[in-house]
Amino acid sequence: MSVHGAALLGFLVAVAPITTTPGASLTLVVSRVAAGGRRQGWWVILGTVTGLYVHATLAALGLAALVLASSRAFWTVKLLGVAYLVGLGLWLLWSAARRPGRGRPGDPRDVTASRVERRRLPRLPWRGHHPYLQGLLGNVLNPKAAAVYLTLAPQFLTPDRPVLAPMLLLATGHAALHTVWLAGWTVLSGAAATLLRTAAVRRLLDRLTGAVLVGLGVRSAVA
Repeated sequence: MSVHGAALLGFLVAVAPITTTPGASLTLVVSRVAAGGRRQGWWVILGTVTGLYVHATLAALGLAALVLASSRAFWTVKLLGVAYLVGLGLWLLWSAARRPGRGRPGDPRDVTASRVERRRLPRLPWRGHHPYLQGLLGNVLNPKAAAVYLTLAPQFLTPDRPVLAPMLLLATGHAALHTVWLAGWTVLSGAAATLLRTAAVRRLLDRLTGAVLVGLGVRSAVA
């Protein structure tokens, strides 16, 4: 299979509504930027983009097709994704319950708390609750993301040709679109970082983020 410029453009038009629909990645970007600045948002974006390449590679190799062909395997992946989203959402709700509700923008207590919280964040992408890992798992454990490369992407490939390189080309275009979308939210969230890092706003944001992630997990479970 091969892919041409017109096909790549058609694929991007097709995935644009999916990309710009608020979901786990956008929720994580806003939450992590509020917690630790724009750098946290870039890590989420990198993790999300890595997840897209994982799905594209698995689809090209036929492994993802095997998952969808087996209802048991599909439900295993689906439930893993649900568990991750719900678990992350509950963790944020628990963090919000422990966070004090007072504070003003620029309050020294908020600045000190923010610095302490940043020191507690894992430094390596593969450890703990690092934003890269959150972005990666949030995408890799999403069966809908896999379905994009199993059902939509093949419509823009030419039959009887090698599939891996064209599929990765489509993923690159998708990754660029995703990066632009999430980068815009990273910049906007970073511009409001001072307000977002006050104790009261952070607690409210953690509650909203946690509720959204739990809701996304429940929706995925019943879809």
